[in-house]
Amino acid sequence: MITLRRTLIAAFAAIPLAFGALSANAGSKSADIVDTAVSAGQFETLVAAVKAAGLVDTLKGTGPFTVFAPTDEAFAKLPAGTVENLLKPENKDQLVAVLTYHVVPGKIMASDIAGKMSKVETVQGGKLSVDATDGVKVDEATVVSADIETSNGVIHVIDTVVLPN
Repeated sequence: MITLRRTLIAAFAAIPLAFGALSANAGSKSADIVDTAVSAGQFETLVAAVKAAGLVDTLKGTGPFTVFAPTDEAFAKLPAGTVENLLKPENKDQLVAVLTYHVVPGKIMASDIAGKMSKVETVQGGKLSVDATDGVKVDEATVVSADIETSNGVIHVIDTVVLPN
């Protein structure tokens, strides 16, 4: 895990933008989901996983997509070795399933679901439980920042990696 973190830190050391830049850039909607996540600086593990899964072109596509994006801290909560295991080429299918479970077709803004409980179908094929009656929970994750608009959808930042059943 330490080696992966060092590699990720080195790979993204050239990105001087802090998370605040994500909100500042979001209003322009010029950057797509991937570029917005890269520039944020707190989704390095997610971006590395998206690259390893071969999903960059998909998430740079026309969309629209709603992405529930786990932070690096969310990935760090997983049991030791989980991320490294998922990033192995032989586990690509499992990695794709986990990542696409975080993506919903269409653009769902917080105002669309405020005060509601529902299930939304993911690109992976499973259903996420969304509870927006008191804040917003997606399965067991809490949305910590919502409605970060991009040129091809919206990102909602979550504090826990959600896993398909």
